Amino acid sequence: MEARKSTPSKSYKLFYQVYPLLLLLLPLILKSVSAVPYKIPRLTPHIRTILRNPDSNLSSSFLSKDFKTYFYTQILDHFNYGPQSYATFKQRYIINFKYWGGGNSSSPIFAYLGAEAPLDEDLQSVGYLTANAPHFKALQVYIEHRYYGKSIPFGSMEEAMKNESIRGYFNSAQAIADYAEVLLHIKEKLSAQDSPIIVIGGSYGGMLASWFRLKYPHIAIGALASSTPVLYFDDITPQNGYYSKVTKDFEEVSKSCYKTIRKSWSEIDKDASKPNGLSILSEKFKTCRHLNNSTQLKDYLDTMYSEAAQYNEPPDYPVTMICSGIDGAPNGTDILGRIFAGVVAYKMNMSCYDTNEYNYPSETSVGWKWQVSLFSHNNSS
Repeated sequence: MEARKSTPSKSYKLFYQVYPLLLLLLPLILKSVSAVPYKIPRLTPHIRTILRNPDSNLSSSFLSKDFKTYFYTQILDHFNYGPQSYATFKQRYIINFKYWGGGNSSSPIFAYLGAEAPLDEDLQSVGYLTANAPHFKALQVYIEHRYYGKSIPFGSMEEAMKNESIRGYFNSAQAIADYAEVLLHIKEKLSAQDSPIIVIGGSYGGMLASWFRLKYPHIAIGALASSTPVLYFDDITPQNGYYSKVTKDFEEVSKSCYKTIRKSWSEIDKDASKPNGLSILSEKFKTCRHLNNSTQLKDYLDTMYSEAAQYNEPPDYPVTMICSGIDGAPNGTDILGRIFAGVVAYKMNMSCYDTNEYNYPSETSVGWKWQVSLFSHNNSS
C-alpha cells in the first residue's frame, strides 16, 4: 500500500471517525430476488428494469443548487500505450457540498460509483449518501460509469458499440481506474488530501466498489457494497443461485402462489402445443401481439417475477401484489387464469400486455449485454 500523507495516528483517528458509518450501513442489503425457475441465466447479477433515456436530464426540482455537475477529461485507456490509448472523453460527475465539513476538517467523502445506466435516476433513488452525509459532514460524490449517460466516448452508445477500436475499453477495470482518477482530482482541487474516501455501490456498482477497495486501497479507506454478487460468475456460483432466491421470495409470501407458478410453465407449453394454442394463449393473456411461441410468454412472466422480487419494496411489495392476484382469483379459475390474474394485479388492468416490454433496447440493455459477454469470456479464459 502506498504511504499516506497523514501520520499513522491521524490515519487511525480518521478510520475510527468513519468506522461507525460502515457499521450503520452494512444492513442496507437489497432484498434478494425470487418465481419458480424454468431456465437458468448466465451471469445475470440482477435485472435493471427501469429503462433510462440516455438523453434524460435531472429534473430542476431535484437537482437543487446543492448539486453541481462537472466533467472530467478522462483518458480512454489507463493500461496501454498505443496511439488510441491517449484519446480522451468527458466523464460526468456530480457533487453535493451541502453537508461537507471541508478539507481542513478531514471530513469524509462518500463516493457513489455509477453502474450500468446513466447517472440521472440513481441520484434520485440512492438514499444512503444523503441520509448519512449530515451526521458525518460528508462530501457526496456521484461518478458516472464510462459508456453510459453523458460519459460515452465519441458519441452515442450505439456508435461506440459498433466501433471495434473503442468497444474493448468498455470494461470494469477501466471503469474503476476512471473512478480513481476522478477522486484524486477532486481531492486535489478541494485541498482534501486528508479526507478519507468510502466508495459505495449497489449490485454491479457494489462489485465495482469492492474491486475498487482491493485495487486502490490507498485511495479508499472502505467500501459499502450493497446487494453485491461478487462471486456470481460461471463455474464459481451455482447458476441457479439467482432464481433460487426468486423462488424463495414467492414461496415465503404464499406456498399456494408458488405452487401455481411452478405448475404454470408446463401448462403454457401444453396449451401452446394444441391446435391454435398460441392464439388461445394470446387471447387469454391479452398480448398486444400474437405469440409466436410459448417462450415469448414464459420470458415475459419470468422477467416480471424477477423484477417484482428484486425490487420487492414498500409500500407496494410487488411479490405480495402478484400472489394476491393469483390466490385471489375466483374459485374454479384454472392455473393460467390465476397467472393472468397475477399479471393484472401487478401491471394493472390494461387493454393489452406487451410481451416485449423488457426487450426494448436501452443503454442499459445494450451496454450490460456487452459487459456480461466480457465477464463470461474473462472468467473462462
